[in-house]
Amino acid sequence: LAKPVRISLIAALIAVLAGGVTATTIALVSRGTAKTAAAPTTQTPTSTPTPTLARACSVADRAADPRLANLQAEVLNAATGEVLFDRGGLTASRAASVTKVPTMAATLAVLGPDYRVKTRVVAGTEPGSIVLVGGGDITLSRTPSGHRTVYGSVAHLDALADQALKAYSSDPANVDVPLTKLIVDASVFGGPSWQPSWNKKEIRDGYMPHITGLMVDGDRANPDDGTSQRSTDPIGRAAKAFAKLIGVTQIEAGTAPAGAKVLGSVSSPSVSALMERIITYSDNTAAEMLARLTAIKVGAGNTFTAIDAGTKQGLAAYGIDTAGLHFADGSGLSDDNAITPDYLNHLFVKVAAREGNLGVILDNLPIARKKGSLSYSGRFEGPNAVVAGKLLAKTGWIDTGYTLSGIIHAKDGTLLTFTIYALGDVGDSAKQAIDTLATGFYLCGNKLAK
Repeated sequence: LAKPVRISLIAALIAVLAGGVTATTIALVSRGTAKTAAAPTTQTPTSTPTPTLARACSVADRAADPRLANLQAEVLNAATGEVLFDRGGLTASRAASVTKVPTMAATLAVLGPDYRVKTRVVAGTEPGSIVLVGGGDITLSRTPSGHRTVYGSVAHLDALADQALKAYSSDPANVDVPLTKLIVDASVFGGPSWQPSWNKKEIRDGYMPHITGLMVDGDRANPDDGTSQRSTDPIGRAAKAFAKLIGVTQIEAGTAPAGAKVLGSVSSPSVSALMERIITYSDNTAAEMLARLTAIKVGAGNTFTAIDAGTKQGLAAYGIDTAGLHFADGSGLSDDNAITPDYLNHLFVKVAAREGNLGVILDNLPIARKKGSLSYSGRFEGPNAVVAGKLLAKTGWIDTGYTLSGIIHAKDGTLLTFTIYALGDVGDSAKQAIDTLATGFYLCGNKLAK
């Protein structure tokens, strides 16, 4: 109930205890429809009825759409925490790219919005050698400085090469010692570089590279194409590009010597700057970078298997139980991820309230018909366009499901958080079925029937 109704209801209940108002009056006041109190009676009721809000707005027909396949869905009233709609809300399942929301929430708690990833060049132990040390920055670019890639304004190899060459040549110890060898250290991330549950077609389709501690342009063949084909050797592509810039041909894998002199350093965009690419446009590679760096920061490890523990340690900051959840990766590409709709809804309550640094996620959520992946053709069209600007949510798509989770400013003014999974044998039209169900949530608001 809204605050004015609760005040009226309390007054009515006090009156009942004094024997001055009928139970009928209580029911009217609780719905906020009574204009004048009913005539007092001398009858004292034997019990006080509990006022209830009629929730008769059904979306059952929308939820029964066969395009949704195996449906899981839940809706919360964000103000009260009440579950308004529940279809498997406590079952942990694959969430596709919606997984990026909790993994980025963990990153924001552990690394913070201003964190940047450094790529360094240090002096080698052998005469004529330097070491390129990857820090995990997948946005580092081989394009000329000043060129904006799909990741926006990023660090560039040519700037790093210029720093390294100047520092190398200015060292008196290197007089008459030409630079001849590049040693490459990508040990910040441990192997394997490919999550076993991912389909290798994602490399060809341009959605995911091998995840390595050194790469350039997300390992895209075309740095300006978000879904450009990736290679099978991201480290090699980056090393060759840097070696060309410094004029050497000899390249070896190795590790940086402890305490080595730093010859150059460049930094990635901040975590908050990367959030648009990850949340608004669902970039898998940047999500994997930050999930891995989060796991490293909390001491969970530097491999795929560390992401689960690292993400959960980061999510502990928000006080929502993560029991039964599993994070196989940071992007949501794996079918092995398991997240309950209920968990996502409670997390989105905190996102909507901008708790901690979660406002960074809120500011980058796609918006129906206005922004990001919810502004694409085919989303929230026709009758579903009524939610334009009122629904903010993260989209998800893998071969075995479509998902949507976020925030709805409902027609009746209620703030809702919602999650929809359409899992199994689904086609592209599942997106429209999801949109239709979400529109039903918007239209019903707090009167949504379970």
